Amino acid sequence: MRTLKVRLGPNSYPIFICDQYWGKLPELLKLYAAPRRLIIITDDRVAKLYLQPMTEALTGNDFAVESIVVNAGEEAKSLIVYEKIITQMLQFGAARDWGIVSLGGGVIGDLAGFVAATFMRGLPFYQVPTTLLAQVDASIGGKVAINHPMSKNLIGAFYQPRLVFIDIHFLRTLPETEIISGMAEIVKHGIIADRGLFLLCEMEMRRLLAIETEPIQQAVFQSCQIKARIVEEDEKEAGVRAILNYGHTIGHALEAASEYNKLRHGEAVFWGMLAEAWISRAMGELSEAEFHRLERFFTQIPLRATLDGINMDEVFALMAFDKKKKAGKIRLALPVTVGEARLFEDISEDTLRQALSYIRSRPWLA
Repeated sequence: MRTLKVRLGPNSYPIFICDQYWGKLPELLKLYAAPRRLIIITDDRVAKLYLQPMTEALTGNDFAVESIVVNAGEEAKSLIVYEKIITQMLQFGAARDWGIVSLGGGVIGDLAGFVAATFMRGLPFYQVPTTLLAQVDASIGGKVAINHPMSKNLIGAFYQPRLVFIDIHFLRTLPETEIISGMAEIVKHGIIADRGLFLLCEMEMRRLLAIETEPIQQAVFQSCQIKARIVEEDEKEAGVRAILNYGHTIGHALEAASEYNKLRHGEAVFWGMLAEAWISRAMGELSEAEFHRLERFFTQIPLRATLDGINMDEVFALMAFDKKKKAGKIRLALPVTVGEARLFEDISEDTLRQALSYIRSRPWLA
């Protein structure tokens, strides 16, 4: 088992990374003084596989456990579902000496984290991410939220977990499309902060997608290190943490324009990274050689999602609602070389529209 720590003073917490070791979770929760009354929040897909064994593992170690199961999918991150969860918790008799365990992907982590942040002004929160996307991104850093119809993650908070428990074994029950979606965040971390991680992705993509223990543990560990380091430097996204949004400004707008049901988050981020790399080259920040290296790499990912039927005028309009705007300007984190990114604000409307046209006209080459 590999361990690293997100160092945020009194809000610090450990990240555990292992393979087929998740039965040790109750011991770790005890070690980190988790409340003995826990509510597991999960979705119906994950519940079929892991809710019963997780519940039995916890109750067998003197925890009292309740569970709340929501429908899988982005639609769960809504005010309606949030209210239903709060109602169920009140019916359980939940109080401030209870804790919440998120068991699922990024949607569940965001939703459960927002519930934890807001129920009775905050309950202890423990992340057990079961998708690659959640393991290397959503579970780390304390950004929790639900969606508004006009923008993704608009209603949220910064609320750090007490512990993140990552088991690679969970990934082996996922379809390849879900693994590919999660790879977007690992690739992103390499492009913005670690050229060596990007090289690992270039050289070992086949083995990574097959969830071979050695390369995937290494990629997840390096990716978590990068996310932890950036969060430590800028917990609430006042500065450098915004580089983690590479690919996300356009990616989120693509998701919203597809009504969150055509593109997975990671698929939209792949498209967003390609578009934003094009913008960086157009601005003279990213060299032609580096851009074409990224372009070749992106188009070798076996992505099946297309942009057919997505209105790019709507995508552009949705970018205006992006919560990362500053002083009315859309901010983009753009790569200036493989392994380094910077923030830019003065991006012309024409350049943005050309980037959208570029990805709209380019089929993804599997």
